[in-house]
Amino acid sequence: MNRTRLLAVARKEVLHLRRDRRSLILAFLLPVLLVILFGYAISWDVKDIETAVLDHDGSGRSRELLNAFWSSGYFRLVARLERPSEIDALLDRGTIRIALVIPPGFASDLDAGRTAQIQGIADGTDANTATIALAYARAIVRSYSNRIRVAGSRAPPIESRTRVWYNEDLSSKNMIVPGLVAVIMTIIAAMLTSLTIAREWERGTMEQLAATPVSRLEVVVGKLLPYLAIGLMDVVGVSLVGVFLFGVPFRGSAALLMMLSLAFLIGALGLGMFISAVARSQLLATQLAMVATFLPAFLLSGFMYDIAVMPKPLQAFTYLVPARYFLVVTRGIFLKGVGIEVLRVQGLLMIVFAVIGLFAATMVFKKEL
Repeated sequence: MNRTRLLAVARKEVLHLRRDRRSLILAFLLPVLLVILFGYAISWDVKDIETAVLDHDGSGRSRELLNAFWSSGYFRLVARLERPSEIDALLDRGTIRIALVIPPGFASDLDAGRTAQIQGIADGTDANTATIALAYARAIVRSYSNRIRVAGSRAPPIESRTRVWYNEDLSSKNMIVPGLVAVIMTIIAAMLTSLTIAREWERGTMEQLAATPVSRLEVVVGKLLPYLAIGLMDVVGVSLVGVFLFGVPFRGSAALLMMLSLAFLIGALGLGMFISAVARSQLLATQLAMVATFLPAFLLSGFMYDIAVMPKPLQAFTYLVPARYFLVVTRGIFLKGVGIEVLRVQGLLMIVFAVIGLFAATMVFKKEL
């Protein structure tokens, strides 16, 4: 590749960008807006679960247990019931997510050293919330049970002490925002370059480009360079938003994040160039870039769903989704502070993806009219 010709193509692309305000907005503002929008909109935390109580015991013990539910912050009392038949009506209307039923003799069983029972009835139409709500309920009952045993001087035979590493508060924001960096940059990078070659065809400037002595690889790399710089600036921007607006910890190396982002962006930009060379229309190229990146990055990268629980054919397909590797990189660097010794496999696979992306874009791009 000739450096002068390469820089001339890059300079021409920069001039195009300066004249195109829509592309500039897409390049600089959209990534930050998306991370703010999705960062606030997506949350897997479950709090203030609407709860009804049917307390047949009405004792100090039952009130003490229920107070443990309300003080946890996860449950919110909506109704106190008199009859079991009222539970169905509230669940049918969606007024409550869970009902707690305390049977008669609850306090006397506890005082006599017998096992007391409490029933939880959850609305399973939202399976995720129901599972989390029942897990919270079991944890609160277990904690209350242990407290009674300590107060009664009968220590449990096994004492369990657990600790969560890397995300001590179990905040979903800490997991979502680094994942958003990977997902959003996949979409934005491909969309940015999906317009480049298609724009030449639509504006009729492809004839001038075809007449120049630049090679196909110089055109592809020269057009890609300005967007590579923009992509790196976007990574910095969305990372800063994640740290300072959402309070996500950043424990790793910023230099390593930028180095691995560079490898990932080359591949994603190459994919956009490939789409642009195939489509020859800005509208069609934008639509193809959105379909090729948005759904795979959101659904198959491990951002929304754990890859391990997917069907085996889909698990195999996820190896073709580059966002899967960048997602591991961003979460690893943000939350765990891991280095290249842990992320070298992901880095190597992203470099392979970058080479394939550039090769495919160069092969598809034709200078002939």
